[in-house]
Amino acid sequence: MPTAQWINETLYPDWGQRFQIVRELARVKSDFQDIVIFESRSHGRVMVLDGVIQITEADEYVYQEMLTHVPLLAHGAAQNVLIIGAGDGGVLRRVLLHPTVERAVMVEIDGEVIRLSKEFLPGIAGDAWTDKRAEVIVGDGIDYVKRAPDGAFDVIIVDSTDPIGVGEVLFTDEFYRNCARILTDRGLIVNQCGVPFMQADELRETSIRRRTFFPHVTAYVAAVPTYVGGFMTLGWAAKDPSLAATPLETIRTRAGLAGIQGTTHYWTPEIHIGAFNLPPYIARHLPLD
Repeated sequence: MPTAQWINETLYPDWGQRFQIVRELARVKSDFQDIVIFESRSHGRVMVLDGVIQITEADEYVYQEMLTHVPLLAHGAAQNVLIIGAGDGGVLRRVLLHPTVERAVMVEIDGEVIRLSKEFLPGIAGDAWTDKRAEVIVGDGIDYVKRAPDGAFDVIIVDSTDPIGVGEVLFTDEFYRNCARILTDRGLIVNQCGVPFMQADELRETSIRRRTFFPHVTAYVAAVPTYVGGFMTLGWAAKDPSLAATPLETIRTRAGLAGIQGTTHYWTPEIHIGAFNLPPYIARHLPLD
């Protein structure tokens, strides 16, 4: 009987997870990173970038729903949305569920991630790639925000790797300064800030940087099974401090009008509100008001 094949995540040197491989679907070295997609026994198809688990078919909805529905429903009237990264298309698909959205620009630096996602993970993006409101750009998100006009977007969603390698430039002062400039007066930006049980520096340093350019900086949490270490934090920086405190009934009404209520697997209006109530071990890494 053949020996089972496993893939070990390399995010931390002394702690990790592994998946049993049913079959390897793709192994590509792009201009930016090593990409592996494989079929697992427990989580369906899995994408790995530079040895770090990025997305699995089994639990992708947790991260994607929280990264998308929370900012868009808190804003309530976002017409123009910028997505940086998110080459699998899952965030784009969920952004386009919102009827207020007239234009969704997605800028992914690695075209191979898009190509492989379309081929091997088609269910994650669904029909988003061909939606008339979607503009998909293979290019540098840093360069895009430098060139974008003032006030061009209502919401910016950054779905990047951790601040190492290709994702490092998405955690800089220059990036956040330009994001603030191209957002409208009620604009906000969200981005993944790691698992603070293991990556507290990522949340703390990112929050301090954003505080320079946005009046209100906080974070909210999501429990993503394959992002090991407990809650993942999603960083929040807004020009309007009231957006993070949008009342429950308002969120529920907006979700109903958008046709989202009752269709999600993780997000609910109650989860939305509760996600901003941070455990002390996470809250202490945020700058004080």
